[in-house]
Amino acid sequence: MPLDEKVLVIPTERFRAAGYFHGLRAADSAFRAAILDPAVFQFRPRYEVETDPSFKQLIPYIVLRCGDHLFHYRRGAAGTEKRLEALRSIGIGGHISEADAAGGDDPYQTGMMRELTEEVELGCGFHEQCVGFINDDRTPVGSVHLGVVHIFELESSTARSREDALADSGFAPLAELLRDAEQFETWSQFALEELGRPTRA
Repeated sequence: MPLDEKVLVIPTERFRAAGYFHGLRAADSAFRAAILDPAVFQFRPRYEVETDPSFKQLIPYIVLRCGDHLFHYRRGAAGTEKRLEALRSIGIGGHISEADAAGGDDPYQTGMMRELTEEVELGCGFHEQCVGFINDDRTPVGSVHLGVVHIFELESSTARSREDALADSGFAPLAELLRDAEQFETWSQFALEELGRPTRA
């Protein structure tokens, strides 16, 4: 995505008013409605908001799960976010662009599905649920992004990468990924910890 392309953001003050948190927060209906309200969506040049913590770029973070196995990959050199290169991840997704607003009433949902189909081929049916939000202001990347975590429950573990940016991809048991959690980007660590709780098992 070119840096001059406009991406979906919300004012950080909106996020703070809804309820500031660090880590992963469950997606209760009130918080979800406050953050994903199209009335507060803005599209701003990516080169501006990448270094402006007064805005949060909304990033769908899709976790593909089949039973107790999760899709995972390593961020390759072809990825657009160089600050995350070589780290492992369980999250699929990326920026929502202004072009996604032309796809209907919900640019966020349109952009999420575009990102998913660009990056992976599922090859099976699925059930989707928004389960949480991720915030980590401790890093330059995290201070300007807000992750929206979606679980895609797949009917079979047939998903495969469409992009070189998703290297060494495949499915592995959650327990195995938890043992290697230090190899993963921060957002994936938050998600793995939550998925590893008994209520999410």
